[in-house]
Formats: sequence, structure tokens, C-alpha cells
Amino acid sequence: MAGTDPETTLQGAEVSGGVPTIQRVGAVLWPSFFAAGVATMVFFAFVDPVELGTITFPQVMVSRELGYTLGFFMFWACTFSSSLFTSILLRTRREIDGVK
Repeated sequence: MAGTDPETTLQGAEVSGGVPTIQRVGAVLWPSFFAAGVATMVFFAFVDPVELGTITFPQVMVSRELGYTLGFFMFWACTFSSSLFTSILLRTRREIDGVK
């Protein structure tokens, strides 16, 4: 491919600091998904989602499945934020400045 620098691309994916973008995304999503799953299991081992729904939103009928689902996505949002913040902190000065 003419005009393509192998140092800046890897199989069509932009490379940032030598790491493909898809790998960076995976490095944020996978650990956060795993941590959210563990947090959901631990939390709901002690808390019944139906009772929690009755306490927090008495006017809304929350099934167990909906409670587990909402809880998982809440934990995933929290752990995703944590992983994303760590990824941002690990950027090099060259990545921040946009120097290639």
C-alpha cells in the first residue's frame, strides 16, 4: 500500500503508542465486564432484587430478572468508568500531544 506507514497502522487499525485501538478498547471492556459480573454475583448473594426494588421504587414492579439486569449494567458502568480512567492515565506524553 503506497503511502501507508507500517508503524502507524496494523491491519487497518490505527496504532496508538504501538497498541492497536481495538486492543485498547478490549483492555477496557473485558476487565470491566468481568468485574461487573463478579460484583453482581457478590451483591445479589446478599440482596434480593425484588426487595431492593420495593424499597427504592415502590410504585414500579421490578422482577428478579430485571433487577439482576439493571444491577449488572450499573456495576458495568461503574467498572467501565474505572477501567477507562486507568486507560487514560496510562497514555504517554506522545499520545496526548498527538506526535507520531
